[in-house]
Amino acid sequence: MIKSMTGYGKAEQIYQSKKISVEVKTLNSKVLDLSIKLPQEIKSQEIDYRNETSNILQRGKVDVSISVTDTENEQNVHIEKEIIASYLKQIKEISEEYNIPQSSDLAMLLFKMPGIFVTPEQQYDEEFLEKIRETLFSALKIADDFRTREGEILKKDLLMRKNLILSYLNEVAPFEKERHENIKNRLIKNLTELTQSGKYDENRFEQELIFYLEKLDITEEKVRLAKHCAYFDDTIDEDGAGKKLGFITQEMGREINTLGSKANDANIQRLVVQMKDELEKIKEQLFNIL
Repeated sequence: MIKSMTGYGKAEQIYQSKKISVEVKTLNSKVLDLSIKLPQEIKSQEIDYRNETSNILQRGKVDVSISVTDTENEQNVHIEKEIIASYLKQIKEISEEYNIPQSSDLAMLLFKMPGIFVTPEQQYDEEFLEKIRETLFSALKIADDFRTREGEILKKDLLMRKNLILSYLNEVAPFEKERHENIKNRLIKNLTELTQSGKYDENRFEQELIFYLEKLDITEEKVRLAKHCAYFDDTIDEDGAGKKLGFITQEMGREINTLGSKANDANIQRLVVQMKDELEKIKEQLFNIL
């Protein structure tokens, strides 16, 4: 089952008057590019959170935000009166020493000074930390389910475009018969002109003719391209198929390019251009496949 690397998940729960919120956002990336924002009080758990995220999401640019807030109206913040008193004393001394009038709104000035408001450091027990892990796991699973749904949409698009490539390949056959006839007539014409002059090396001519015919034959490219398309079908439901599908499309591209260089026919070239267009769209989509 293929998955998109684009996803979103959010989970919350309330425990002991604390609201635990976890938000997960993911985008495409060649590797796991993980960023975690969390309160200072639970920094010690960051490695565990990283491992959990890596196990579930595997790859992509992942942003995880964890917050813990109070649900009670009373704010768990207090004002440091001793620090205010120290600031006030220093302001008065400076005002008297340098003859600076004191501000009419001294309270506003004091409350802007650093260190006035202090939030006591929270101490979370193991049970509370387990609740945070549960919330993280829920958000990760929601994001992973989001990726799965997006992957199903991408899968339908990829298979549709692969089938278009096959349909264009099947359209080559009628033009190929006409192409063979044109090549045959051109060779006969050139051969007639050459034999009339009577000056040519028969062995060299035979070698050049064989080389020319082999160079223009596109049967092998058609067979290999069809096989690569079948392999694409077989691989698309594998876990973590993104990179493997990328390798397959590279091989498909080689066969399409070779087919185009050998075609020597305007109608076949037109079909080759359409194959290339669909293949490029497949490659663009694969950048977002896990």
